[in-house]
Amino acid sequence: MAKKGGAIKVRLESEADTGYRYYATRSPRAEYKIQKKKYDPWAVNEETGKKGKHVMFIEKKMPPSKKN
Repeated sequence: MAKKGGAIKVRLESEADTGYRYYATRSPRAEYKIQKKKYDPWAVNEETGKKGKHVMFIEKKMPPSKKN
């Protein structure tokens, strides 16, 4: 049986600079960064003035984990 390629964890940060983020996994061999259009509940929609909007999320590195 073949080994699984170790998927790495990444975080997707909102381009709207709201601080909202999603977490995902991807292959470490991928030569591209993930970009997805997802829902940001904190982004303000310019047309309606209400919160909640679909915006682009771009991959950022995960911060180092805290170990005891």
